[in-house]
Amino acid sequence: MRVVLLTGIWPPDVGGPATHGPELARHLVERGHEVHVVTMADGEVTERPCPVQTVSRSLPFPLRYSLVATRGAHAARRADVVYATATYAAAAAAAALARRPLVAKLVSDPAYERAQRFGLFDGSLEEFAAAGGGRLGALKRARTRALAQARWVVVPSEYLAKIARGWGLDADRIVVVPNPAPSVEAVLASPLEPNTFVFAGRLTRQKALGTAIDALALVPGARLLVIGDGPERAALERHASESGVNGRVAFAGALPRADVLSALAGAQAAVLSSDWENFPHGAVEALAVGTPVVATAVGGVPEIVRDGVNGLLVPPGDPASLARALRLLVEDDAARERLAAGAAPSVAGLTTTEVYGQLEALLVSAKNAAHFPRGELAPSLRSGGYREEERP
Repeated sequence: MRVVLLTGIWPPDVGGPATHGPELARHLVERGHEVHVVTMADGEVTERPCPVQTVSRSLPFPLRYSLVATRGAHAARRADVVYATATYAAAAAAAALARRPLVAKLVSDPAYERAQRFGLFDGSLEEFAAAGGGRLGALKRARTRALAQARWVVVPSEYLAKIARGWGLDADRIVVVPNPAPSVEAVLASPLEPNTFVFAGRLTRQKALGTAIDALALVPGARLLVIGDGPERAALERHASESGVNGRVAFAGALPRADVLSALAGAQAAVLSSDWENFPHGAVEALAVGTPVVATAVGGVPEIVRDGVNGLLVPPGDPASLARALRLLVEDDAARERLAAGAAPSVAGLTTTEVYGQLEALLVSAKNAAHFPRGELAPSLRSGGYREEERP
């Protein structure tokens, strides 16, 4: 099988899709498939498990987006299926031009993200789902038109699946495939300062790290290591300085994934103070290395972080509640050890082999979609894998 993968970010970019893309490409290549990537980039990419074609982000948006579509279409003519983790309209255009099936992976509502980026909407994802009219309605219609072309729409959480079903998409084509836990056999814990909590991810408004900084100010002796980069970094550094926690908050910038996992393994706990989330890679990674997670109970987070089992859940936008959770893990060693003991077992079934095997089966079934009636799962998906005779 030949796959064209279209994505908006790729290492050294930071974020869930930048982790997902190379991992899936590597899995597919190791399984004997061919993968060609088309992505946007600021410069040279740092991972090449397969051919990676880049479109410069320095180009004006309409030009670079159309280049993703045209280059994706050119590559797709020699492929069997198109897989998109972003740039859904470009991916739909590429698939249509090449007359190839499309599989799309959603990590959020692309219309909602655009509305926030353009300053058109400032509420929650749930509130956006109920909003309509004007430019918001146009963004929603464009999103749904692009995704309606997909043979499968893959989402990591039941939370996002429920939202996506409200867009008018074929519900039978929406499939939940959780994000995988990384392999951690070789991970060694970094020697961090005592009582250091770690955040790892893109520094965006969604992550609401200002709430975590405000909570830290209420917990004397606690520290926060922020790993990652993004548009909110400068504002967060100013906020840390103005909040009186300077010296207790360190901004490490983007780090290689091995270093991120080592830092999470050495942390008191991982912190996720997001205003909204789907099924965060950062939480899965922390749990995989045996570190509990303190997170806001938003979106799909409760599907992976179970309060009192492998972490603690608090309301969003509430520094006092978050501070109480952090203080518990600083002051109560027994509670921290109990949650740590429940961390790794809670994600033991989310291996890359299992998760990417499911995605591989979806791609194979999309390629062979003509063999299956509309809405019916291929035999490979009903059995959790695919039979060797189904492989091209």
